[in-house]
Amino acid sequence: MRQAGRSLPEYRELRKRYGLFDIVAQPELCAEVTLQPVRRHDVDAAVMFTDIMFPVLGMGVDVQLVENVGPVIERPIATQADVERLVVPEPEEAVPTILEAVRLVRDELRDDQAVIGFCGGPFTVAGYLIEGRPSREFAKVKTLMYREPAVWHALMEKLTETSASYVAAKARAGADVIQLFDSWVGALSPSDYEEFVAPYSARILAAVDVPTIHFGTGTATLLHDMSAAGGDVIGLDWRIPLDRGWEQVGDERGVQGNLDPALLLGPWPRIEAETRAILARAGGRPGHVFNLGHGVPPETDPAVLRQLTELVHEATVEARV
Repeated sequence: MRQAGRSLPEYRELRKRYGLFDIVAQPELCAEVTLQPVRRHDVDAAVMFTDIMFPVLGMGVDVQLVENVGPVIERPIATQADVERLVVPEPEEAVPTILEAVRLVRDELRDDQAVIGFCGGPFTVAGYLIEGRPSREFAKVKTLMYREPAVWHALMEKLTETSASYVAAKARAGADVIQLFDSWVGALSPSDYEEFVAPYSARILAAVDVPTIHFGTGTATLLHDMSAAGGDVIGLDWRIPLDRGWEQVGDERGVQGNLDPALLLGPWPRIEAETRAILARAGGRPGHVFNLGHGVPPETDPAVLRQLTELVHEATVEARV
């Protein structure tokens, strides 16, 4: 589960000494942090520890990860000149440490455990670059899209080239699956998504020969269009019933999700009931990857995550017998 490690005391101890980018800059440390929740919870895959803005550093962007805020950009993108200053780096030169960390994690896992490499979706990354920090309204982003579409598309071209080569390098390094996290793309209407985002997401997802997962939040109105853009598996957040979301996605694709992360902070009987309800909606069909509908809240009790993993494993084994 994405961000499962940040609820662990051993991770918090490391973060007292290292920033997030500092961890990713050291392959052995990055691999260790990636493996911590796998050891604790015995999940079926390791999600590589990094941040969606990490590849952007190689493009010449100054990104600061501010505690309790998120990515903050010193010079937000606003003009064609700003876009032209961005470079499209070679991943082996710009991000060699994360590629080595992928190799280390792949060597440590069992054959039946997958390595999931990921990158930020083009809208979400562009949103940070243009707004300068996390946003709910994306007013600057939409203003640029509508008033300066040439600047928007030029930025998306560079982000797409960078992300496509980044995930391809991760796959070559040993990632079994690639996930595209377009976390905030749900801020768009279906028509805007189709015009301004879908072609670029499609190119990133097509850049690898391994299975892909396409994820966003608030995307109940975009699921059909996201499926058309690509992804062997489509992520569902908690705002839509899993079977209804799967119907929109189509039976030819799998789905990932979709327990509300906030439920992890509630009583266990409620967590168990909601988990069993999701599994019932999946109906034992192949292609369901049980997961949360977004990241793990930092205040989650690690013992609850372990209990949840055991429940899903036991329930799905029983369903197959």
